[in-house]
Amino acid sequence: MRVASLLPGATDAVLALGAQAELVGVSHECDQDAVVHLPRLTRPLIDPAQPSAAIDAAVREAMAVGRPLYDLDADAFRRAAPELVITQQLCPVCAPDARMVEPALSALALKPALLSLHPHTLGEILNDLRTIGDALGRAEEGQRAAAALQARLQQIAELTQSTKRPRVFCLEWLKPPMACGHWVPEQVELAGGHEVLGRMGEPSRYVSWREIADAAPEVLVLMPCGFPIDRTRRELSLVTDEPLWRTLPAVRQGCVHLVNGPAYFNRSGPRLVDGVELLAGLIHPEAATSSCGQT
Repeated sequence: MRVASLLPGATDAVLALGAQAELVGVSHECDQDAVVHLPRLTRPLIDPAQPSAAIDAAVREAMAVGRPLYDLDADAFRRAAPELVITQQLCPVCAPDARMVEPALSALALKPALLSLHPHTLGEILNDLRTIGDALGRAEEGQRAAAALQARLQQIAELTQSTKRPRVFCLEWLKPPMACGHWVPEQVELAGGHEVLGRMGEPSRYVSWREIADAAPEVLVLMPCGFPIDRTRRELSLVTDEPLWRTLPAVRQGCVHLVNGPAYFNRSGPRLVDGVELLAGLIHPEAATSSCGQT
């Protein structure tokens, strides 16, 4: 089957199912080594190289007037001739959603099937892996892959269930600050922490620095949506210059971590389980090292 993935997490899922050869096109955000040679079917309409505050302002302006954040390459779609297109309807900011994709597909001579994912929890993400497996005719592979990931999650939960649960805050945008949502608080809980501002199964939300300070996180994890570690490091002063930054227990104790958000936390795919394992090591460093430090 010829598959187009407009969602990096779905691309991870297709790869996990051993269906790399079936991919004929991916989104501009799909940065996995296995797909770098494939046609890009989308492009952002907002410059992602802008500073965080400028990106946020541009996104809010576009959303207020109903202007799209992404463009679909109709010519690339036509050349790719997919039989199945995988997209999402969870967040119109993070990736092209189903409402945007459907008109473009209708213009194709042979309209492909559309699979739109809408996960809010880790369990739903594992179900999506099975769903993708079914759609690709790889139901058995989907069941096996989901079961293996579930087993890893269970193992982490068992290792951390009796540990002290520090107060954790996962910062999902630098300026203005945003608390995490959807599956990230669940990742933190499984890893042996307690997310103090993120709401499990709900969208990310804006918070103030006063709210962050009042929450008094003991572990702070910076995972801006779409930012690898080097990009976060370049804009780190956006948070470290805040007057309340140095009042946070996590900062005073040196328990501040920079992580690869898109690889392990922002995208609804199998690598979220890697993210839980990563968080377990950060939240409970006594298992591996004597100091908290910075990742």
